[in-house]
Amino acid sequence: MKWPPATSLETGTKARPFHEHARLSGRSPGRSLQQAAAGCVILLAHSYFMRHDAKQQARCTPYSPLSTLIAAAMLREQGQAVALFDATFADGPQDFEAMLERFPGALVAIMEDNFNFLTKMCTERRRAAACAMIAAARRRGSRVFVNGPDSSDRPQLYLEAGADAVLLGEGEAALLEIAAAVSSSPHTPLGNIAGIVLPDGDKRMCHTARRGNQHGLDKLPLPAWDLVDAEAYREAWAGAHDRFSWNMVSSRGCPYACNWCAKPIFGRGYEQRSARMVARELRSLKERVNPDHVWFADDIFGLTTGWLQDFAQEVARLNARTPFMMQSRVNLMKPAAVAALAEAGAEEVWLGVESGSQKILDAMEKGSSVAEARSATRLLKAAGIRACWFIQLGYPGESWDDIALTRNLIAEEKPDDIGVSVAYPLPGTRFHELVKPGLGERRNWRDSDDLAMLFEGTYSTGFYRLVRDHLHDEVRNGRRDDRRWARIGREEGAHRSANPFLLATGS
Repeated sequence: MKWPPATSLETGTKARPFHEHARLSGRSPGRSLQQAAAGCVILLAHSYFMRHDAKQQARCTPYSPLSTLIAAAMLREQGQAVALFDATFADGPQDFEAMLERFPGALVAIMEDNFNFLTKMCTERRRAAACAMIAAARRRGSRVFVNGPDSSDRPQLYLEAGADAVLLGEGEAALLEIAAAVSSSPHTPLGNIAGIVLPDGDKRMCHTARRGNQHGLDKLPLPAWDLVDAEAYREAWAGAHDRFSWNMVSSRGCPYACNWCAKPIFGRGYEQRSARMVARELRSLKERVNPDHVWFADDIFGLTTGWLQDFAQEVARLNARTPFMMQSRVNLMKPAAVAALAEAGAEEVWLGVESGSQKILDAMEKGSSVAEARSATRLLKAAGIRACWFIQLGYPGESWDDIALTRNLIAEEKPDDIGVSVAYPLPGTRFHELVKPGLGERRNWRDSDDLAMLFEGTYSTGFYRLVRDHLHDEVRNGRRDDRRWARIGREEGAHRSANPFLLATGS
């Protein structure tokens, strides 16, 4: 599709692919970005260029860089002048370089959107873009700080690209301390700031004291929605989907222990905002951005039935009801929870079903059952909520019979949509450690449609793509295609790996 032009925040000025705004808190006199451009501005950025990912460009479901906007709002509360480079609709790092020219000497913070699954995946193209942005900022004399899942996992790569420090985990609290220190003394040392990694000469790193995750999320300000061009997002959505979706988050983290799930930012903890504050934000979003639909980007939205019931009541009280979609687990979809979701406005729930084989679910340490997947799907459908599934192929030890069980489960329960991936070993996971001996040099996908096996699975990458396409087509068409499936089954032997990686017994 043709992308809509980006519009300036200043009416009548020439459109450009980035948007900025600065405002100080009421405790200090305001100053303009032009005044701040002498070196006092903090230039926030992220590295998700949608044009770099053909699959995402075709899907055209752009969401605002939520983590970045929360960090910007926190900096404003501290009294900092803030500008934003929103890479979403930009062509590439060259657009970021144009922004740097406008703010020479700015403190640059590349704060990735840690609530976006594409950030967790960190494709090779995205990493290259981030490193190019770091190098561009350093060439212009800026101090550069980086935060995101990939930089938390591989800080050395980002330090070698020129970053002054990598902010581990959530990153926001460390950024606030850095901003305060550098604002008062541009070349101040940072070794006393917790939760960061610094270069230490000769390709070595120095980790400062550990920093815990944030608590009391109700105290956080609303995201700085005005920093992005909401109309550019609206036009993109309307052109592709006839509706406009926006993202929110009600919690951070996930307490479950699926062994392939990466948690480099929030860890195993689960910090939840109050139902009242989430409903209030939903109401504010309705007034200020007015989306037709909301995507709750939580790993798990509404961990307990009680929270969901409170949320439904607050949404009704504030007249904040907006159709939304969210993620959850099959074991959490109890009758009362589903009823509360329907009352609150849930339109679509994505469930991590993963496999139709209990053997594979147990190997994944999923903590759920095939029976629970069936029950959750039926409850959601009965309540008028679309039930959608995440499916994972290629987990070590998965056989053709296990894949057939997954296909049969899909055919029998008829989820409204599915997303199919293959086992993807991300650093920091137990799964990554288990398959590490079988990993080659390549550790990341090139883009989100790659679907490459990064270790030698039961079958080749090409075969898993065949299975993925077949499963998608059956769901899309609403019927089984047994002849095509039989043909794939006859060919599966030719696609088997000669030496598939298997998990050690008792792992």
